[in-house]
Amino acid sequence: MQVANTLEFSAVVWREAAIYVALCPELDVASQGKSVEEALRNLKEALELYLEDEDVEVPSKAEGPIVTIVKVNEVGVEFD
Repeated sequence: MQVANTLEFSAVVWREAAIYVALCPELDVASQGKSVEEALRNLKEALELYLEDEDVEVPSKAEGPIVTIVKVNEVGVEFD
């Protein structure tokens, strides 16, 4: 019997109109759902399917990405 290893990846979730998008930046795999929970469940399934490919390169254990917000001014828009 083969024992499965548990892998840990990052997930970034954001809302686009009426859906939530979940992205794993380490593997560039994404999914969506009607709620955050559904988007994450769907991402987990998408990652499992992606990792079934024998040719996929799983990244070595590394620190997860740093996700932050960067504010930029729009071109041609003046702020007070």
